Amino acid sequence: MPHWLRRTCQTLWLINIVGLPFVALAVFFFSLANAHAETARSPLVTLDEVKSGTLLLKSSDAGRYIEAPRVATDVDIVVSGPTARARITQIFTNPSNGWVEAVYAYPLPEDSAVHALKMVVGKRVIIGDIKEKKEAKAIYETAKASGQKASLVEQQRPNLFTNSVANIGPHEQVVVQIDYQEPVRLSGDEFSLRVPLVVAPRYNPAPVTQTADLAADGSGWGTTADPVPDREKITSPVLDPRVNAPVNPVSIKVRLQAGFALGEVKSHHHPVNIETVDAQTQLISLAGDNHADRDFELTWKPQSAKAPAVGLFRETIGSNDYALAYITPPVIEQKQEERPREIVFVIDNSGSMGGTSMNQAKASLDYALSRLKPADRFNVIRFDDTMTSLFQDTVTADRNNISTAREFVGNLEAAGGTEMLAPLEAALDDRRPNDQAFVRQIVLLTDGAIGNEQQLLDTIAAKLGRSRVFMVGIGSAPNNYLMNRAAELGRGTFTSIGSTDQVDERMRNLFAKLESPVITNLSATFSSGNADVTPAILPDLYRGEPLVIAAKLSSLSGTLTVKGMIGSQPWEVTLPVAKAAKGEGLSKLWARRKISDAEVESTLGKISRDEADKRILKLALENSLVSRLTSLVAVDKNVSRSQDKPLTRADVPLNLPAGWDFDTVFGEQTTRKADLENGSDVHLAKLVHSNKPVTIQPAGEQFPLPQTATDAELRMIAGLLMLLASAGLFFFTRKTGKAS
Repeated sequence: MPHWLRRTCQTLWLINIVGLPFVALAVFFFSLANAHAETARSPLVTLDEVKSGTLLLKSSDAGRYIEAPRVATDVDIVVSGPTARARITQIFTNPSNGWVEAVYAYPLPEDSAVHALKMVVGKRVIIGDIKEKKEAKAIYETAKASGQKASLVEQQRPNLFTNSVANIGPHEQVVVQIDYQEPVRLSGDEFSLRVPLVVAPRYNPAPVTQTADLAADGSGWGTTADPVPDREKITSPVLDPRVNAPVNPVSIKVRLQAGFALGEVKSHHHPVNIETVDAQTQLISLAGDNHADRDFELTWKPQSAKAPAVGLFRETIGSNDYALAYITPPVIEQKQEERPREIVFVIDNSGSMGGTSMNQAKASLDYALSRLKPADRFNVIRFDDTMTSLFQDTVTADRNNISTAREFVGNLEAAGGTEMLAPLEAALDDRRPNDQAFVRQIVLLTDGAIGNEQQLLDTIAAKLGRSRVFMVGIGSAPNNYLMNRAAELGRGTFTSIGSTDQVDERMRNLFAKLESPVITNLSATFSSGNADVTPAILPDLYRGEPLVIAAKLSSLSGTLTVKGMIGSQPWEVTLPVAKAAKGEGLSKLWARRKISDAEVESTLGKISRDEADKRILKLALENSLVSRLTSLVAVDKNVSRSQDKPLTRADVPLNLPAGWDFDTVFGEQTTRKADLENGSDVHLAKLVHSNKPVTIQPAGEQFPLPQTATDAELRMIAGLLMLLASAGLFFFTRKTGKAS
């Protein structure tokens, strides 16, 4: 070998033996460090990396989990006479090392007018705007993709909303404030306010029971509709309380300014502190630690024996005047309804009714059976994902039949799904539609935990006939939207029973209504003219119920006259509009009730769905309200997340409603028909709250979480290849040197 070639090989050998391994090792360790850095930026963790008390959601990356976002809620309410103004503050916390989009499903009162959104990021306050739903969603998605913090509030049902908050940084907090107005409720001499705090898991029937829409052109072809087309939007992971501490802490403060001297003030399901400011004003706040697992219910009564019989309030916004009237007809002592009743009781014994709810429902129905008279006729229908009618037809309420019914009810156990449509249709099946000898009534006892509400409402509207539907909401978190709307369409009432100790009083009040003459043929007229009054269809009233009217007026003058029939006697009352007291938020309440009018008229077939949508969109945009067709969106102009950092979506987990039994609810999922295996199920997840958790994935799906965005594995492989290459070159040069 020539001398120059030997020296060149020796030089290369020296470089290889000394330098190249160092270069390869540097690449290897750099890659390893980069992998650790990428892992630190990822929201995904292994079980060995979790800390005590961490709540984990399973990801699509085997063996890795995401730390669930957390929410704390503060509710601040001011009651001013007939209205309540509320501000909900939601504090979103990202406990993970990555960037997260948190999605939180939460309830609001079904008649609430949601109108304002603020997002607080550091010291910046971003004000939300009302936009058409599709436009708001597009704005939010663009901001999310760009790395800007954004919040989107959408209505999924009138009492179910979702708040999506994008680009929450590692260990960062984002504060979102939502404002709404609602009317105070009055029944008899008791005023009430309800704050729903948890979304109960809803049973979504499989898309095998569908409605068909045939083309108007007479071709015979058409389409079918899923009974729950938005099933994926109304589900959230739900904690198993046996292995998880409750999450989503909540605080509530109510400034109660009744407008009259207060008597008893009572919180029915939460311990509270009460401070008296003056005879008409009290401050109520939750006592101790509380979590979002049951509705908050506050009631108050006047110091005098009776509540005011009438109330009239006004508000001027711009060039428009608004009025809100409460009018309670007098109780005129007269004969009770002379006709006997044909009454069908329908009781829900599905899995969601497990625990104390089933006890409340059975106690309520037992009480109802005890109130039947020998001249009455009755039947009992029970349902889960099957149904049983106790008798083939309604039977006389004699001792033997009532005893049989009580034994039947006493043996009921909660299990299975909540297929409510078939038993409702069976109850509405009137075999003697022209029989005026009996008053026909249906009493449905349920928590209403279903997603196909519209299917039931359409059925009531189409098949009501001479029947009247009375809803009894059972449990700590009933679906009040379904209850109230079903009662409205069914020309009945809604009664809520949230604990066993409320059964006797509230069922007694319900039967006082069932047994008393109905106030009918109601009309409301403003003498000043050009009044836009809601509700458009005035309801029948039952004993102790007020007529609540909202109106947009041309001027605050003239009179409001209400007329009706109490049993067989005419009744009339006149109120001077000019003497109305000052109120707040009346314009929002008027618009919200006008939106409900459009929905009801569409369900009743009085207007088309297109016409209803036009009215709703116009009302919502003009009055800045969240609705089925509008949303609130807020976007931070600053970019928080760079494009090289992955963003993971995670639904905020919810508590199981208080009193529910996880096994019977979760078992509800396993008894479904095989058709559900390919569909979206009720989203029940056994989550993690321990050092070494066992995470059970929600049935049938995984959270769509991205993989860690890094090429560290490729870099480490390259480093190892360089080490092998240097070793090969070393042995080659040694061999070549010896050969020379």
